[in-house]
Amino acid sequence: MALDLLHTIAVTILTLGILVTIHEWGHFYIARLCGVKVLRFSVGFGKALCSWKDRKGTEYAIAAIPLGGYVKMLDEREADVPVQQLDQAFNRKPVLQRMAIVVAGPAVNLIFAVFAYWFMYVSGVSTVAPIVGSVASGSVAAEARLPQGFEVLAVDGEQTLTWDEVNLRLAGRVGESGQLTLRVKEMDASLAKDYVVFLQNWNVDVDKESPVSALGLVPWRPAVPAVIGRLVEGGSAELSGMMLQDEVITANQQPLGNWYAFVELVRANPGTLLQLEVLRNGGVVSIDITPEVKVDKTGVSYGYIGAAASSVAWPEEYKRTLEYGLLSGIERAFSKTFQMISLTLDSIWKMIEGVISVKNLSGPITIAKVASDSAASGLESYISFLAYLSISLGILNLLPIPVLDGGHLLYYTIELITRKPVSERVQVLGLKLGMAMLLTLMFVAIFNDFMRL
Repeated sequence: MALDLLHTIAVTILTLGILVTIHEWGHFYIARLCGVKVLRFSVGFGKALCSWKDRKGTEYAIAAIPLGGYVKMLDEREADVPVQQLDQAFNRKPVLQRMAIVVAGPAVNLIFAVFAYWFMYVSGVSTVAPIVGSVASGSVAAEARLPQGFEVLAVDGEQTLTWDEVNLRLAGRVGESGQLTLRVKEMDASLAKDYVVFLQNWNVDVDKESPVSALGLVPWRPAVPAVIGRLVEGGSAELSGMMLQDEVITANQQPLGNWYAFVELVRANPGTLLQLEVLRNGGVVSIDITPEVKVDKTGVSYGYIGAAASSVAWPEEYKRTLEYGLLSGIERAFSKTFQMISLTLDSIWKMIEGVISVKNLSGPITIAKVASDSAASGLESYISFLAYLSISLGILNLLPIPVLDGGHLLYYTIELITRKPVSERVQVLGLKLGMAMLLTLMFVAIFNDFMRL
């Protein structure tokens, strides 16, 4: 448990450190290019853990609180500036240069995402084909009379090669009404066919389901026998005497078909004694186990034993590797980045309209958990998450909210049009309003994090 916590903390600091550094480097690089004197480049806030200076007098620091960073520039609004350095002050630069410096941070975040996706696609993305095993009865997909066992080729005319792409296309329709077109090909058919799914204020509870499962599509999975592949230290399974590679064959004298049947049985019996028979080294061993009682956020109790299934191999025909050349990878990376930018902006707008719930907002706890999980899943998964988080950081910083880069950009745009700076009184008022908005958003996001826990 302690090692898991240390891993989560380390990965979170690394992730934030990478994204903050490239963001602030964008501001720093363009400021230097415009002739602005940079006094300090800090990754993190608070007391500096280590620092050094370059030949131009810029101090570089790594600070104790790894939740952001900043670039401090020479500016008459913050301190007196020697006469001989006035031409290097940020506030003395033409408005277009100031705008370029402000927008550079978010822009570099978006450029980094393109590079990350490019690296991922050139290296090769290992995934599985979006093949549906079944359609949940009573779901919106079932109402469209979709067949059993098919591959999703496209959503609303956009090609989908992976489940990730299917999820993203569906995520763009959350909160909407109207027709959703799925192009599918049955496993034993040669031709594709279009099916129309009718959506009515289609909502997805992000804490419980993905857009795919909310639509009623159940991805195909290979048969998973009830073989123990991992045990949680101190969990009911370990304490009862279960061992790795044990195969549960009966529970309360009833045969079990697979791992999912075992999980369903455990969840349905919190605090209830289960008599199991497991196959171990060719022999049958009896084990008595009482699942721990857990309670979900709706107040419903379920059983938990602290065990995971052993991994199983996928058939080769269900596997898919997406690998691009150096040039084609650039095109694919730009396309993916643009898709994620569009989805992020669309989601923000739908939250403002009230079409989708603010429960979708995530805070530092969720980010830490996802960062840790993606890093544990491998380099490919971590790079993908890093790219998505970098896009989110870039887009959010460009929102026209005072105290964010987008707020400063708004002020400079007004100055460019009116040919005079926004008054200090308006800027102070905007600062207070912006801080109130940010604190509110942070409170909601952190509240959502704790609710997910």
